[in-house]
Amino acid sequence: MKEIKRYLESRIGSYGFFFEDLSGGFVYGYNENVQMVAAGCMKLPIAVSLIKAVEDKKVGFMDRIQIKREDKVFGTGIIHEFDEREYTVFELLVAMLIQSDNTAANKIIDIVGIDVINTDINKMGLRNTSLNRKTNDERNRKNNIENITTAYDLSTVWRHLYKGTFLNKENSTMLVDILRRQQIKNKLALYIPDDLKFEISSKTGDKKGVENDTALIQVQKGTFVFTVLSSCIPNSVYGTVTLAKCGKMMWDNIMNNWH
Repeated sequence: MKEIKRYLESRIGSYGFFFEDLSGGFVYGYNENVQMVAAGCMKLPIAVSLIKAVEDKKVGFMDRIQIKREDKVFGTGIIHEFDEREYTVFELLVAMLIQSDNTAANKIIDIVGIDVINTDINKMGLRNTSLNRKTNDERNRKNNIENITTAYDLSTVWRHLYKGTFLNKENSTMLVDILRRQQIKNKLALYIPDDLKFEISSKTGDKKGVENDTALIQVQKGTFVFTVLSSCIPNSVYGTVTLAKCGKMMWDNIMNNWH
């Protein structure tokens, strides 16, 4: 994994990554504990916190939630394109994860509560992650208040899901399965063979100057976590190419060096 570190050091911007073999225990990181803007990757711990609330019987997957005109948030997602209607909590969860829907994410934050989500983040041991605002909080955005995380913390979420150590095993497996269907596979998974892309559960994130991706990879060679975060990149294409190249080097390393 040293070649990934050398590559990122040569690129414009700031980067952090963390790799872990969940079966064998090998780990390698670079700036893995440096806080960076989470962007859409924040929806991963938000999803875990929602499911924890379901396990604790504070909310139900089939509870119906009204989405009104004032709830709609533009950007990623599709809910903002539809008329006012009710959605189940589970439908909001799936929309937030597969389409990275901002309207769904904001409503889930309302349902669970920012304080509860941050408490769950702490209980998972994510020491450098914080949900500080909703996706459409313009006042905080203009004051440079962002949701923050690290490559190590996001990888820790996957470790909990793989081992069933925060959510129960059934719900952990369900969330991993939903994230296999995440529609954006053009970053870490770009160069992975198409027939294996479904074995990758992932959550991407992006905004101006930021391209992120975090993934759980379950293949015959083993089970791996790989997260790459970036900041201060020139543009989205530059960042996407950088992450795709990292994914290729990671994949080649697994294929060549793991047995």
